[in-house]
Amino acid sequence: MAENWLESLVWTDYRVAVLFTVLIPLGLLLWALVAKADALQKLMVIYWRVSSLLAITVYLMIGSLPVSFVAALGARVLIPLGLWFWVDLNEEIDDQPQGQLKFVFKAWRWAMTIYCAIGTVAQVLTLPCALKPSEVLVKDAACRVWLEPTWLYREYFHNNTNPSFLGVLGVLGLAIYVIYLAYFVVFRLGKQGRSATGI
Repeated sequence: MAENWLESLVWTDYRVAVLFTVLIPLGLLLWALVAKADALQKLMVIYWRVSSLLAITVYLMIGSLPVSFVAALGARVLIPLGLWFWVDLNEEIDDQPQGQLKFVFKAWRWAMTIYCAIGTVAQVLTLPCALKPSEVLVKDAACRVWLEPTWLYREYFHNNTNPSFLGVLGVLGLAIYVIYLAYFVVFRLGKQGRSATGI
C-alpha cells in the first residue's frame, strides 16, 4: 500500500515537473522574445542554464547512478536561487508596467519556488539512495521508484541506446555543470555580485 502511494506520488511529481520546468518556462521564454522584454529574456535564459541540471539528472537516473539523487536535490535548490538571485533583473521586472506576461511570469516563479521547496524535502528523504551501489539501488523499491519514470523516457527517446552509455553522458554533463558553477562562484560572483549584467 505504501509503495503504491509512493509510486503514484513520484509519477505525479514527474508530470508536474514537465509542466512547470519545461513547458511553461519554454512558453515564457518565447513570449518574452516576442514581447522584447529584455529582463525577462535574460532571466529565462539563466533559468534554462540552471535547470539543465534536471536534464542531467534524468540521464544519471537512466544509468541508475547513485549521484543522480544528489543532482536532483541540487537542482531543486539551485532553480529558485537562479530565479530570485539577480537584483538588477528583479528591479527591471518590478519596474515594468503590469501586464499579462509579467503576471504569468511572477505567478510561475512563485509556483516554481513552492514546488522546488516541497521537492527539496522529498529529495532529502531520498539521499540514502545516493549511498547505495547501483546494483543495490535498482533492487530497493523506495529508490527504484524514482528511477522508473526516467527508464520510460529512455524507451521513448533512446530506445536503442545502452542505459550505461546514457549514464556516462549524464556524468559528463554533471562534470561540465559543476565546473561552470564553480567558475561562477569563485570568479564571476565576486566581480559582478548579484548583477546578471555585471554592471
